[in-house]
Amino acid sequence: MLTAENNRLITETGAGTPCGALMRRYWQPVALAEELDPARPVKRVRLLGEDLVLFRDPAGRHGLLHRHCAHRGADLAFARCEDGGLRCPFHGWLFDASGACLEQPAEPAGSTFHLKVRQPSYPCVERSGIVWAYLGPGAAPPFPEFDCFVAPDSHVFAFKGLWSCNWLQALEVGIDPAHASFLHRFFEDEDLSDAAYGRQFRAATIGADIPMTKLMREVPNPTLESEETSYGLRIITLRSINEHLVHLRITNMVFPTAFVIPLSREMTITQFHVPIDDTHCYWYALFTSFGAPVDQATMRAQRLETHTLPDYAPLAGRVNDWGFDAREQNEATYTGMGMDINVHDQWAVESMGPIADRTKEHLGYSDRIIIAARRMIFRAIDDVAEGRDPPGTSGVCHGPPTIDAVGPADDWERYWKAQESARRAAASWALRST
Repeated sequence: MLTAENNRLITETGAGTPCGALMRRYWQPVALAEELDPARPVKRVRLLGEDLVLFRDPAGRHGLLHRHCAHRGADLAFARCEDGGLRCPFHGWLFDASGACLEQPAEPAGSTFHLKVRQPSYPCVERSGIVWAYLGPGAAPPFPEFDCFVAPDSHVFAFKGLWSCNWLQALEVGIDPAHASFLHRFFEDEDLSDAAYGRQFRAATIGADIPMTKLMREVPNPTLESEETSYGLRIITLRSINEHLVHLRITNMVFPTAFVIPLSREMTITQFHVPIDDTHCYWYALFTSFGAPVDQATMRAQRLETHTLPDYAPLAGRVNDWGFDAREQNEATYTGMGMDINVHDQWAVESMGPIADRTKEHLGYSDRIIIAARRMIFRAIDDVAEGRDPPGTSGVCHGPPTIDAVGPADDWERYWKAQESARRAAASWALRST
């Protein structure tokens, strides 16, 4: 368990907070690129407790500006997107994507006052269907070359969803290997050809035509190991099948807010958890195929059936008990909350409350990955406070390796590395993992 002080330290990310200073040292997702309507590519956003406005100029540059005009504080979410920037309707001041003030029409002819004014702004890039921003000091770190960012656009699908909880509990459910044995348990395994969005854990594992969920269900007490890497934390989960075979999963925490896990033999998911404020967050998921191109239209349509626009809020939530059905809990799923594993995770993290009270936890062996990740975060907060670079910001990171397989119990490490290498060799775009 944590003290109340340490719980605040590791969860609060607003401007001026220690964890907020850490978060601002990384590229953070701001919006899906598709959220910027071509007719008016302007969107109000809230990120790390800051109120901002995102826009795209006619040249395709993205700008992320403080939401209130540097002149008299009017709301730039209602600004006109014209003449290469955002023009405040109050007095016509025009700002470009870098925050430079280009025009002040009400000032006297020949005035150079506009050269002395800048709208606070943050640099942006677009990668894999998402607009990213760097909110920290100095030059931005190199953008990572993870699989989801180097794969062709045809092999990546991006989506997002709103959760009413702190970012850390959202991350921790994704890096917790033990929870899948229960939370995502189904009493009957479906046809393996059913790869509907949210059901991919029921795909067959490498090395055996057995659904991942069946293996997780039958061995609820796995052996857990982790090792620190250049990008964060490699997580090793071993479930013994018999004296000769082991079900092994290599998953990852990508520091500080993401996880990478396998969904099938050919598809992985990289999911970032960005704080809107301290009690709400967005998850941004990038599905990456090492095989055939992904069916983006179908995946988007499936997800939109369970979310509402423009905020990407889920239909399931506290207001309707996350769709809980007692009969289903007795007969079909462990949660009674439908077949979509995303809803299961949402219930787990939102039911803890807006910010989980970690002073009341009782952590055991099954929580050792959570403990290791928190130690990394605390250490990184200290690194930033003392002027050192936190993990993953001083070089370009690749990969990371992610595998679900059944292999030899006495040679599982060599086996998973061979499977990882073979998958990358078969994908012409894949780089060697870190």
